[in-house]
Amino acid sequence: MKSYNDKVVVVTGSAGGIGLALARQFAGQGARLILADVDEQRLATAVASLSDAGHAAQGRTCDVTRRADLDALLAFALQCYGTVDVLVNNAGIGAMPAPLIDMDLEDFRRILEVNLYGVLHGVQVFGRHFLERGGPCAIYNLGSENSIYPCVPSSHPYVSSKHAVLAITELLAEETPEEFEVALIMPGLVYSEMTKDLFQGMDTDQFAAKVMEQLLAGEFYVVSHAFNRVRLDERHAAIGAAYDRYAPRYAGD
Repeated sequence: MKSYNDKVVVVTGSAGGIGLALARQFAGQGARLILADVDEQRLATAVASLSDAGHAAQGRTCDVTRRADLDALLAFALQCYGTVDVLVNNAGIGAMPAPLIDMDLEDFRRILEVNLYGVLHGVQVFGRHFLERGGPCAIYNLGSENSIYPCVPSSHPYVSSKHAVLAITELLAEETPEEFEVALIMPGLVYSEMTKDLFQGMDTDQFAAKVMEQLLAGEFYVVSHAFNRVRLDERHAAIGAAYDRYAPRYAGD
């Protein structure tokens, strides 16, 4: 979108970290905010920080693994502001890396419930509303550098979930009308609740500012960490080399 002034933006997982930083960016553009998170106390603090800075912000607890919570979130946003223009599917969780063969698949399922099904719930609930309402709207999904290559060794559920978000977002963009904007936000290592034990990463507000610059420009792939280009090129080169060896192009293929 070229402007978020007076737009209503809903951000899941926004009690802190990347979600709250993105909310601050939208607020700085004049948007009206709905913050959503499972942590009620931190959510109230986040909403107050925006309200105290003079921004329009409301909050509602929401567990993205429950579709009914997304239905209620949409209803709450409409009750507060009468409309919704943008959904940011930001909510996500991580897990300690573990060898796949030894992994408890319930841990795998838990990550997918939040990182994958949370996105699907948001897309279906808000996407249906956007299509029925008509007019300019947007859904922005949080992928990761792990959407384009496995960055964290043995982080099977997280990497799998972010690869899936890449596929979902690309296909969604093909299905929606031109006025329905879709983008994939792909952070690298950003200092947040998920990465705080690493004591490193891009500053959260610096990352969010990079995201806003690209969203305003209408970019689909929203990127940040420069070195990811190296790993992306390595992966594409390896796949291309396999095709060159065993399935090279030919006339009429």
